[in-house]
Amino acid sequence: MNSAVKRAALLTRPRLEGTIGLDDGRRLGFAEFGAHRGRPVFWLHGTPGGRRQIPQPARVAADELGLRLIGVDRPGTGASDPHLYHQLVDFAADLEELADRLDLDDFGVIGLSGGGPYTLAIAHELPKRVRAVVVLGGVAPSVGPEAAEGGIVSLTARFQMPLTALREPLAFGISHLVRTARPLGNTGVRLYARISPEGDRRLLSRPEFAAMFLDDLFVGGRTGLRAPIYDAVLFGRDWEFSVSDITVPVVWWHGDADHIIPFRHGQHMVSLLPNSVMRIQPGESHLGGLGEAEEVLSSLLEAWDQRDLRRATRTEKLTR
Repeated sequence: MNSAVKRAALLTRPRLEGTIGLDDGRRLGFAEFGAHRGRPVFWLHGTPGGRRQIPQPARVAADELGLRLIGVDRPGTGASDPHLYHQLVDFAADLEELADRLDLDDFGVIGLSGGGPYTLAIAHELPKRVRAVVVLGGVAPSVGPEAAEGGIVSLTARFQMPLTALREPLAFGISHLVRTARPLGNTGVRLYARISPEGDRRLLSRPEFAAMFLDDLFVGGRTGLRAPIYDAVLFGRDWEFSVSDITVPVVWWHGDADHIIPFRHGQHMVSLLPNSVMRIQPGESHLGGLGEAEEVLSSLLEAWDQRDLRRATRTEKLTR
């Protein structure tokens, strides 16, 4: 049995996987896990990543919790056509089209790392449809009045001009590198784990997590990997919306030993979000939220239910 087959055996396969056509002719890739008629939750991958970057415990918990968990490829990765948005909020229109094609009304959203800004943009743009969101170690703004200081992502603002000008050659180079490195995937994960903080190293030592990352990168992302460069370009620009205007409930998970997105960035974002709660993960680093997948999903449902309860209470008072 080769390594790819062994990895696949560790993972629950998507119940449904494919693409939808957007109004402008582009294709958007997605993969579904869990209950077909469950409460829908979109899961937005990190940078890099794709529609299959959903940990095995979350795939199993989705069935147990009655959730329809939907991973989405951002443009330029997996099955989604390459496309650089002018600004972050433009992604909300694409996700709304996907929700409409899948016949969904209300939904939750979870965003990991680089998926965090897109999650907040969706919450800002679609407050009547988004019931609650969770952000796992999400990226904070690097420019503008709500910017957080320092961190790796701040480099995207400093090098905005060359990133924008050279985005296609850079994207081609990354895609070629990933294709070339495919036979060395398992070795690459082990080497990365060695230089990672203890929390991430512990997570990456679990076979099902290593299998998820490799399956997502080499199978789910086989058509290219432009999205990380597109993310970098957008993260270095003004987000063009105010985080403090988001009214949707937000649960923010962050490891206090995060070596990629500083913990203080998470604290900064929660201080701006008017309807948020922070779940601190002591000793965990950047991937910590993936290691508590069932609790992450439960925290989303709790925020969703609390919002529905508040709405029902207000309605009852008005009808008395």
